[in-house]
Amino acid sequence: MSDQTISLDALLPPAMAAKAEEIGTKKANMKLDNMFALALLAGAFISIGGIFSTTAVAGTTDLPYGVVRLLAGLVFTIGLILVIVGGAELFTGNTLITMAFASKKVTLAQLLRNWVVVYLGNFVGALLTALFVFLSGQYKFGGGAIGLAALNIANAKTGLTFVEAFFLGIMCNALVCMAVWMCFGARTTADKIMAIIPPISCFVAAGFEHSIANMYFIPIGLFIKDFGNPAFFEKIGKTAADFANLTWSNFFLANLLPVTLGNIIGGAIMVGLIYWFIYNRKS
Repeated sequence: MSDQTISLDALLPPAMAAKAEEIGTKKANMKLDNMFALALLAGAFISIGGIFSTTAVAGTTDLPYGVVRLLAGLVFTIGLILVIVGGAELFTGNTLITMAFASKKVTLAQLLRNWVVVYLGNFVGALLTALFVFLSGQYKFGGGAIGLAALNIANAKTGLTFVEAFFLGIMCNALVCMAVWMCFGARTTADKIMAIIPPISCFVAAGFEHSIANMYFIPIGLFIKDFGNPAFFEKIGKTAADFANLTWSNFFLANLLPVTLGNIIGGAIMVGLIYWFIYNRKS
């Protein structure tokens, strides 16, 4: 008989840190076509979380604000569950590759190659999902309640100041990367799902900003604003002019740019490099 034992106990943080470096190295060395295809999937998966979240909060005007945000957060978790369990490449989670970089297992060129390719793939996947959802007419469901919710979400996100969006991005990806970090210790699919739900629900409920999620939330609002059915606007009692913040320039400059920068700091430094310093740096 073999003396080797099989344990279902979760990995402890030192082993999680070693696993994070191993996974980061593999991600950085992935074939370019596979990397981009998996990034497309991640953009679509996170968008599915956005679709679910928008649908869940549509027409909830009579509920307390906190309850609505909690509901939005709980259902949004499907996005990262699909990424982690289904397998996909998500830019915000990949900021943890800095652990492998800090140990000199990944070069700066490899790190930036992964980030750029995955970011672009996430963008294409999310934008295509937003286009498909718009063309499906789903925004008109519930007497236009879903479309109104999408417009309000997108308008609020594009109305943030640069500084607000930046710091909301930091807080968001610190929580996202903590979810990914805890998944490094998971042994089963159920473990991973349970590790994902609390931090992801928290960041959405708190109103923190996720760059890849915003690649769905804001374009779907822009598509509705620019090309929505006139009957839809009549039904919700609004006009496109009522959503003045919602422009393509505000999407890229007032939201996506600062949020992306904040996401990098929140994941790469506040989670990745902190845990590397604690467990992986050489004495």
